[in-house]
Amino acid sequence: MNRKVFMVLALAGTVALGACGGRATNEVPSNTPGVSSNTPVASSNASGASSNASGASCQVLRADLEWYGDNRARLNEMIARVGECGGSGNVAEGAPVALLDWDNTVVRNDVGDAQTYWMLNNGKVLQPNNRDWTTMSTWLTDDAARALSAACDALAEPGQPLPTNTTAGRACADEIVSIYDEGETIGDATAFKGFNARRIEPRYAFAAQLLSGYTADEIKTFAKQARRQNIAAAEDTDQLVGSTEVTGWVRYYEQIVDLIDVLRANGFDVRIISASAQPVAQAWGEEIGIAPEKVMGVITMPDADGKLTPKLAGCGTDAESITYLEGKRCRVNEEVFGIDSSKAFAVADMDHRGAFGAGDSDTDVAFMLDATELRLAINRNKTELMCYAYHNEDGKWLINPMFIDPEDKKDEPYPCSTKGRILPNDEKGPLTESDGDVIADQEDRVFGD
Repeated sequence: MNRKVFMVLALAGTVALGACGGRATNEVPSNTPGVSSNTPVASSNASGASSNASGASCQVLRADLEWYGDNRARLNEMIARVGECGGSGNVAEGAPVALLDWDNTVVRNDVGDAQTYWMLNNGKVLQPNNRDWTTMSTWLTDDAARALSAACDALAEPGQPLPTNTTAGRACADEIVSIYDEGETIGDATAFKGFNARRIEPRYAFAAQLLSGYTADEIKTFAKQARRQNIAAAEDTDQLVGSTEVTGWVRYYEQIVDLIDVLRANGFDVRIISASAQPVAQAWGEEIGIAPEKVMGVITMPDADGKLTPKLAGCGTDAESITYLEGKRCRVNEEVFGIDSSKAFAVADMDHRGAFGAGDSDTDVAFMLDATELRLAINRNKTELMCYAYHNEDGKWLINPMFIDPEDKKDEPYPCSTKGRILPNDEKGPLTESDGDVIADQEDRVFGD
């Protein structure tokens, strides 16, 4: 792939922070799959930062990996100031917490997509109980359930694999992909309704629910096979699922893998908070040394035999919430900081919040807003996230183009003042500051060229 060159634009309100101290090489292991070695050399303003532990230098971000503007310097300064070189990395022992989304934040492209496509192309999705697709998702519309039944019901008995990897199963595969990717049937009927759009994206839940009938360990095995396939595929590769052309590759972002390593070396408790199925995100995280218990994703409940069911685990006081937007805040509050479920959707006090957050999408806004030190927004032109990031009310936002194939400049300003906020009914409304003032529309200023 031809990488796009990042535009060098100065963001208003950012502060260039010089730093000093020794530099650890922190080379990414050469055997890490999907981590490229041809990233362009960075500009000279990205200096290291000294550790705050006994004056000894600690690991800093690699100078040969390109970051936008002064992002590397600001990250190094924050890590050195907040972290502890060689610290425990355990929030229970007082370690600062770093929270990162996974899809298009740690990796380019989406592992939930990759898994769904792999399941279909390998004939692993199982026919629902009683051939009733509404048992798979409570938000599925009647139109969508009928479309799935028409395409899939005759192909297999309940609990048996649907042959979506065959000519006979092509229409079934196409219908599932349309409902998952577009939220619509092939006939353009709305696929989901009746959900709180600040706590769940039913398409993402559907991807996890399609894994029903297998144990979490079996899903991890499938995910490792999907990972090998998507890492081996050339960048820009497409694949056919049924008769639908979809993305066929994934890459780890070298800069973010390095950032995770540096955060851990400096004593941060690094956690992943993803809207992909938890066993899938765990399998991808293990490849770069992230322990399964440090990964939060969409959880579906097992039955008595340990087989996953379509039933969602929920969070806080909402049994239907997933790790999406405010659902991510809830899960972090409950699982990482031990906040009571009755208060898990509320913004926590400063002592029970992450120091650093990174994400690329509106689904990441809530946990990123809670970060007390810095917030890294990977620009994918997502309105609510980029409105907050460009407005930069407290000066703690960093913006970086995607590290692989970044988006071009958004032609029109982000409509923050009118359609900046996702509303619970899935409509859009004005986005406001913490004091209630409406955020003005924002120009796109950090992008690829």
